[in-house]
Amino acid sequence: MPLSPPAPRTARHARRVIYQGFEREDGLWDLEGELHDSKMHDAPALRGGGIRRAGEPIHHMWLRVTVNRVLVVQAIEASMDTHPLRECPQARAALQTMVGCTMGRGWRQAIQKNLGGVASCTHLRELLFNLATAAFQTLPAAFASADADEPPRHLGQCTGWDFNGAGVKEYFPQFYGRA
Repeated sequence: MPLSPPAPRTARHARRVIYQGFEREDGLWDLEGELHDSKMHDAPALRGGGIRRAGEPIHHMWLRVTVNRVLVVQAIEASMDTHPLRECPQARAALQTMVGCTMGRGWRQAIQKNLGGVASCTHLRELLFNLATAAFQTLPAAFASADADEPPRHLGQCTGWDFNGAGVKEYFPQFYGRA
């Protein structure tokens, strides 16, 4: 069901983010994110002066993270087709510090530790944060637990998968009611 109609308003900014996951023939998985920011009106361009026309990107970048079946980062690369400042592409080098990190518990902390502040780019960090969700949706084993007595990682992480909720009771009854 869509949201109820808002009061009259004028669109000023648009951000589109797309995530995709791919299985590779070599047993690894590629997770890709694309971010596109634009203004809905003509505005001054920071780099090069002049005017950036409505709809032209301020940021347009891609990120690819290759993981193994247990979500350990094997490789990472980024492309920045459009960026507001000349120095922005320098932020890509720091991404290599994420190789060896796991897209699981502690993922956001690893991003902040390795890429926080001026070490990298706010927009690349944002893409990385949610790339883990795409990984969990892509890899069949991501929801599984190695220990049959341990609940899958996604249980207890949202309202729908509340240990005391109907979803767990129906699909994972062995963990229903567990704190």
